[in-house]
Amino acid sequence: MDFNTALELGRHAFWMALMTSSPILIIGLVVGLMISLFQAVTQLQEQTLTFVPKIAAMVVAGAIFIPWIANQMVAYTRTLLSTLPF
Repeated sequence: MDFNTALELGRHAFWMALMTSSPILIIGLVVGLMISLFQAVTQLQEQTLTFVPKIAAMVVAGAIFIPWIANQMVAYTRTLLSTLPF
């Protein structure tokens, strides 16, 4: 395996990690921003108010997006294994 092939495989692995984690992270970001806006409006600064809803939303998003993430990972693994010389 030459340097360019290894670099391309690393780039694809990074892109796959970014694409499969982004739905859950974006949900966490949106919920966190909504909670922060609520806290700023009400001047309620409780730490558990930010942590618990964000984690709950990310768990629900994970449960929803797991089939899509699994399909993406299986497709990536098949592509990876078919391009590697054995």
